Amino acid sequence: MSKFIPQQYISAFSALGKQLSHPEGELFSLIQSEHLYNPWFTQSNVLEAVMAIGAMLSEENLTQWLSRYPEAGANPSKKVGLILAGNIPLVGFHDVLCVLISGHQALIKASTQDTRLIRYVLQQLTQIEPAFAGKYHFVERLEGFDAVIATGSNNTSRYFEFYFGKVPHIIRKNRNSVALLTGNETRAQLHQLGEDIFEYFGLGCRNVSKMLVPEGYDFIPFFESIEDYNEIIHHHKYHNNYDYNKSIYLVNKDKHLDNGFLLVKEDASLTSPLAVLHYETYTDLADAEQKLQALTDNIQCVVTIANVNLNNQVVGFGQSQHPAVWDYADGVDTMRFLAAL
Repeated sequence: MSKFIPQQYISAFSALGKQLSHPEGELFSLIQSEHLYNPWFTQSNVLEAVMAIGAMLSEENLTQWLSRYPEAGANPSKKVGLILAGNIPLVGFHDVLCVLISGHQALIKASTQDTRLIRYVLQQLTQIEPAFAGKYHFVERLEGFDAVIATGSNNTSRYFEFYFGKVPHIIRKNRNSVALLTGNETRAQLHQLGEDIFEYFGLGCRNVSKMLVPEGYDFIPFFESIEDYNEIIHHHKYHNNYDYNKSIYLVNKDKHLDNGFLLVKEDASLTSPLAVLHYETYTDLADAEQKLQALTDNIQCVVTIANVNLNNQVVGFGQSQHPAVWDYADGVDTMRFLAAL
């Protein structure tokens, strides 16, 4: 633990983690009702996100993480503007955690898609540890900031660069995740891959949007292994995307595979439409590594059992949406950035 970060901060976030790991009362009611404000935020998806953060915030995890930053909190407190994404529940929480636990103040511009959860979670944190009162403010417009961490699309990143380029900043663009299959995966591993594809409807940057498969790959075991995820087609917005993309492929006579709830199409693009999974073939692992290295700046993480040497984070099947507290978006060390302000 950094000598500059009070133990009370770690204890507070750890206590918050315990609440999130066992949601009840007002928090559980919030989880149940989020779909009324954002149809993508189903009860199961919000519960998954809340509990994943709860697991991340154990005292052991926080202490181990912060021990890497002996300089954190040594400099005077700065005002850090945060522009949060809203594609999956509480996706901006980690940035808020980093700012607050490093002793800075957070000016939070929350996404219109995800405002209620982050407000509630920070209210709970302040009840646990009143020292955080006044350390964060929700704003409609960022003003008076010393640094900025902004998450958006490739288009909004240009806007962010223009407005925030003169202060220390982290600006994140679109990223996607990839699964590298060898053909030796077990049915259980392929089933776990379904979580990486379908969790949060595939809307997260850590969701697998593309697979690299060996030439001649047999997709039948893959489709059989993910059949349990077929309930996803009953969500009206997902179903609409599936129907739309299927009709486009049929009209254009684009070759694709279809299991009734997922379209699989050979395509060089890393980013796939909702309800679509792209794939590309490779000749050997060296070829696969080369393809992935060429996409490094656009990849969030790689899901595989293969022994590969990559710049991006590599995780096991079913783990893409369960980052540890020290796993940073885009591989940029947020705490190191904040410690240097």
